[in-house]
Amino acid sequence: MKLNGVRVIDLSNFLPGPYLSLSLADHGAEVIKIEQPGEGDPGRHIGLADGPHTVFFRNLNRGKRSIVLDLKRDEDRAALLDLVDGADVFLESFRPGVAKRLGVDYETLRARNRGLVYCSISAFGQDGPYRDRPAHDLATEALSGALSLNLGDDGLPAIPALPLADLLGGLNGLAGVLMALYRRHSTGEGDYIDIAMMDSMVAALRNVVGPTFAKGRQPNPKEERTTGGSAFYRLYATRDGGRIALAGQEPKFIHALLGALGRADLAPLCLRGPGSHQRPVMEFLEQTFAQNTRAEWEERLASLDVCFGAVNTLPEAFEDPQVLARGMVLRDDDGRPHIASPIRFLREPAQSALDAPALDQHHHLLKDTRT
Repeated sequence: MKLNGVRVIDLSNFLPGPYLSLSLADHGAEVIKIEQPGEGDPGRHIGLADGPHTVFFRNLNRGKRSIVLDLKRDEDRAALLDLVDGADVFLESFRPGVAKRLGVDYETLRARNRGLVYCSISAFGQDGPYRDRPAHDLATEALSGALSLNLGDDGLPAIPALPLADLLGGLNGLAGVLMALYRRHSTGEGDYIDIAMMDSMVAALRNVVGPTFAKGRQPNPKEERTTGGSAFYRLYATRDGGRIALAGQEPKFIHALLGALGRADLAPLCLRGPGSHQRPVMEFLEQTFAQNTRAEWEERLASLDVCFGAVNTLPEAFEDPQVLARGMVLRDDDGRPHIASPIRFLREPAQSALDAPALDQHHHLLKDTRT
């Protein structure tokens, strides 16, 4: 696999860091998860369990090794430093300043291992006025402005279903780690990577900042092209209570559906761009979709050149023929489901180990030396 021979020391918890190191583990890296005494990664105790581990924990930490160390103890810190000497990547998600207090900051570790790629993931990064504030995903989504565009039917900001700042922080960290490893081949030097979840959210706003950058105003979600102002980027209820998402606003898709429905005359309203002038199209589509079931609409829309998707529940999604055909559901020896790696290589594809470690299961590695 692509990352065979890469050793990762992972001190991160919860979601962003473990999501990053999971991608590395799925593609061959040896990930050694350093956990705190007692409860270990709090993810071990989040949500429902369907075996020895919570679903949350095993879907983020499969294929890793677990060692418990108390970094406030000199002997445990010395054991960690021994591991660092033979490592390629070091990952931590402490609040800024904590790693230095514990004696595992970048400068300290670089003095021992100049090729080390060190990645810190935090809510706000290593500098700035919010540096020392505690925060999880929702706070950074709120501060980034993204939450102000995520409105419920009452017009008020609603909690997103996915922790986007966590996930984007992990993905940006993954990109940074891989870039640094690539650069190390020519320089022999590692690097320090400072990932802020709030930065990651701000960077993800690129397709919605037109009104702000061009006119200095807050976007009106109900008038914008991807947040409610377009008839062809919208959810429609079907007769049986299902939902169909129309999700393509290119002229060819507009003409295809409205032509098939006998209302080609409405197309010019959509072609003018998003806004309240599209309301007659929305009303027509609302009335039209309500006349048939979700399954009937899926069959009809599949015969047209239209971007659409039925709104699946999670159980439906994990039985969806496309998800199954792509191998996105893996099952371990006990039949428990896992989400597969979405990174597909033609050569050396992911070979995910589906066993999640028990707390401190791999303490014996502290006595090993890397060869």
